[in-house]
Amino acid sequence: MSYPIYPEYKVSGVEWLGEVPTHWMLGSFRHLIKSLSNGTTANQVDQEENSIAVSRIETISKGKVDFSKVGYVRLNELDERFLLRSGDVLFSHINSLPMIGNAAVYEGDKPLLHGMNLLRIQPAASVDSSWVLYWLKSKNIRQEVESRAKPAINQASISTASVKSLPALIPPQVEQRNITSFLDHETARIDALVEEQQRLIALLKEKRQAVISHAVTKGLDPDVPMKDSGVEWLGEVPAHWTVGPLRWYATIQGGIAKGKSYNAETPTVELPYLRVANVQDGYVDLSTVKTVEVAVSEVGRYRLQSGDVLMNEGGDNDKLGRGTVWKGEITDCLHQNHVFAIRPNQYLLPRWLSMFTRSNAARAYFYLYSKQSTNLASISSSSVMSCPLPLPPVEEQREVLDFLAIEAVRLDDLMQEGIKAINLLQERRSALISAAVTGKIDVRGWQPPEDSAVATEEITQMEVV
Repeated sequence: MSYPIYPEYKVSGVEWLGEVPTHWMLGSFRHLIKSLSNGTTANQVDQEENSIAVSRIETISKGKVDFSKVGYVRLNELDERFLLRSGDVLFSHINSLPMIGNAAVYEGDKPLLHGMNLLRIQPAASVDSSWVLYWLKSKNIRQEVESRAKPAINQASISTASVKSLPALIPPQVEQRNITSFLDHETARIDALVEEQQRLIALLKEKRQAVISHAVTKGLDPDVPMKDSGVEWLGEVPAHWTVGPLRWYATIQGGIAKGKSYNAETPTVELPYLRVANVQDGYVDLSTVKTVEVAVSEVGRYRLQSGDVLMNEGGDNDKLGRGTVWKGEITDCLHQNHVFAIRPNQYLLPRWLSMFTRSNAARAYFYLYSKQSTNLASISSSSVMSCPLPLPPVEEQREVLDFLAIEAVRLDDLMQEGIKAINLLQERRSALISAAVTGKIDVRGWQPPEDSAVATEEITQMEVV
């Protein structure tokens, strides 16, 4: 949809702003605000009866105040100067470089203290909070903030002086409200369409997981006779398949522990080795491969062979047991002790085992037989080798794997279409905000449609089949 432009413009003097509506005021960000301040330094505690919520960096990480990501301060340490008021804008001035400049409006729905590492912006009397928020969210201002930020290790910061000196436009207040109402409506429509695409992508991921799980435990023939596998979490399998512990079909190799020390007389060599972070779901991430010192005499013990199935011994639950086939991409590559190398025999194709580790059945087994700790889990080599493995004849393994490869391409293509649609919608959202707050379009005559339901956009719709 196209929008009209203003009848008259003037030169702004700011290169990226270009011309702006004649009747808009042009100045610095300090003209938009009444005050800009830092937050309380009170000690944060766990939530308790006599405590009050306090903002953190992550409280506004999604562009809105998220009360599930706040800290707490004891009421006896409450300083009412830091109590946020409805309409205050929180601004992230210390963050990772892509997230610095993130902002959100406090709506006053629950009591909240202004915490450290977020600036509190109180708009001037003639300026609406929503206008400040959209100005800060506009593409060029985000770029200005990023360019003025001082980088440090893993984060960056921007001074209050730099924030105040950002360029700013100030339309009449009535016009601010016209523009922000327009943007509220249009960005809500776009956000709803993005959420729809995200739901479709999630359904496709579930579909892919279900297809894998069914294929490696039930096969492809719906009419094949079935039998009880004797394993509760596995259920029935085709009658002609075997079910036995993984140790019947493979051997396991442990990896090298980093930091092992050698005496001065021992010849050593520096070689690449794979860690848990390198073993992804279905592929090896070679972008972060590190090296380790190992005795020359031990290289053969830890060297990977093409066709080894890499399986993670530990990590987050979603990484536990995650497997992929090593194809020998790096000569003389070793593996860490937290990554098992499973070496199949002639009855088991490496790709079959790798695919089975991604099935719901395998996930259930790994979770059941792992040792759980806070946010982490691990599984022993004996438990891995005891895992019941449903196994068809080798030729049937190939047939199933060929089918899964075709399905993976089809589902991945659909997911890529959804990702492309999301990117286009987000680009449109950003462009719309920037065009409206810089006066490139005139929305003074805009009215929300009578039917406020989200309209259908001409974007790719994906059907999950």
